[in-house]
Amino acid sequence: MTAARPVEADEDIAALARGGRTNFFGFLLRLAARLPFLFIAGRIYGPEMLGRFAYAILIVEFAAQLATLGLKRGLAQQLSSTDKPHVCVVADALLVAFIASGIATLVLAIFPQAMFPNSAIHGFEWLLPLIVFAIAGSDVSLAALAYRHNVKATVTARAIVEPWTISIAAFVLSYLSSRDGLIIAYVLSMVAALLASLWPLYKSYGLPRGWRPNPGVLWNLARRNTPLAGADAIEWASRRIDIAILGLFFSPAIVGIYYVAQQVASLPQKLKTSFDPILGPVITEKLAEGDKAAVARQVRQVGFWIIAAQTGIALALAIPGQAVMGLVGPGFIGGTGALAFLLFAEAIAATAVVSEAALVYIARHRNLMISVAMLSVQAGLSVALILLLREVRPYFPAYMKDGVGNAIPDSESTFIAAGVAIALMAAVGLSSILKSRLLGRLLGTSVQAWRWALVWAALAAAIVGQAVVRIPEWGELILGIPLILLTFGVIVWRWGFTHEDRVLFRMKKPKEPTLPPPGFSSPR
Repeated sequence: MTAARPVEADEDIAALARGGRTNFFGFLLRLAARLPFLFIAGRIYGPEMLGRFAYAILIVEFAAQLATLGLKRGLAQQLSSTDKPHVCVVADALLVAFIASGIATLVLAIFPQAMFPNSAIHGFEWLLPLIVFAIAGSDVSLAALAYRHNVKATVTARAIVEPWTISIAAFVLSYLSSRDGLIIAYVLSMVAALLASLWPLYKSYGLPRGWRPNPGVLWNLARRNTPLAGADAIEWASRRIDIAILGLFFSPAIVGIYYVAQQVASLPQKLKTSFDPILGPVITEKLAEGDKAAVARQVRQVGFWIIAAQTGIALALAIPGQAVMGLVGPGFIGGTGALAFLLFAEAIAATAVVSEAALVYIARHRNLMISVAMLSVQAGLSVALILLLREVRPYFPAYMKDGVGNAIPDSESTFIAAGVAIALMAAVGLSSILKSRLLGRLLGTSVQAWRWALVWAALAAAIVGQAVVRIPEWGELILGIPLILLTFGVIVWRWGFTHEDRVLFRMKKPKEPTLPPPGFSSPR
């Protein structure tokens, strides 16, 4: 029995590593596909139309998040603890999500002003709430596929089909309707992602033969997942409440500028959220066996991978931030400060998100309470910083400089809007501390993934970055970003990674992996 444990642990880490490799490849695909959309949206549609679009999909996606009822993570636990045919369980989950989607759609159809609070509604915009069905259905389908370790389907739907559809459609539709083009392109991308999710679901699970909807089972499924749904909704809201607050204080143009910064920052966020489907089944299996040490081990391992990757990406995109934002359009450079804070907020949040992957199964309600507290801190601090920055703004320079030393006007609004990004960074930092400590106490061992090699790698990358920002902006993008990433990656690989960590980049499993203790930094 004991001899089998290292083999089983090795297989778990190998499964997580396979998911990590696929998801990192998916990140590169998202980066390649998301930048064309931001370029098209910024250069053709402009900040104001982009801000209007951002607020509308904010509300629609929040409704879809609620409609999934926590099944993106709860489905793994349901599948691992049932005697029913898995295809019937998945059918139950899809039906529950579609019923909730119908309720959400009806509410938005009755109150469409929630999506467009500052502008008139016309044309296809009335039908926008219907897309809730597509978003929720796609999320549940991909969660079911991830339970069988099929992460490729998520990468295909979310990193290829969805972003490239919206980019191409936004460009084509710009010649037909500069007002509705972004909205219609978004609808097309979500429908395409749904189809790209349902087809592999059918190939993996087949048709639910003999399945009959059972209202009692459906109600229990929804009720059991309420804490998960709350945690998911709060986690999602923590990444969107800043847009909602900005919409109350500033014009759609400022919302549009901030939205671009948020979209760039959300690219590395996918690295950690896409681990949830593959990490969830592994954790639920070990919890069912009562192996808490294995759960802590997996959380530490995945946590380090994500923190290392996100810190490197944050440095690579934040240091040449003006060049990145200027790529979308000259009017977006004012969002450079917000971009930097948002990128580092994602790196700081990694510990909280990975810890939550286990807490949602062993301490749902306490995890939910921490999430609610974090969201409250973020909202209150956002408003406080907006008011404070309005007072101190006259004491700061009204101009920034681009890569060649030219002065660029920095509006008061974009300067103040960075306050909501600072509030997010502070809130997720607090959440990471509280959730990792709670999980460590419940598992009886530390889940801290921090290693000192990350500090030395960040310092070296920052030094390289100071040289990078002195060259023209095209050089910052083409040469600077890869150079910063390479510097960070080489140091982390050499001094931070252990034998087991390198499984992430190998197709074969190592024979005898050993995980370092928390705070470890390997000797030179």
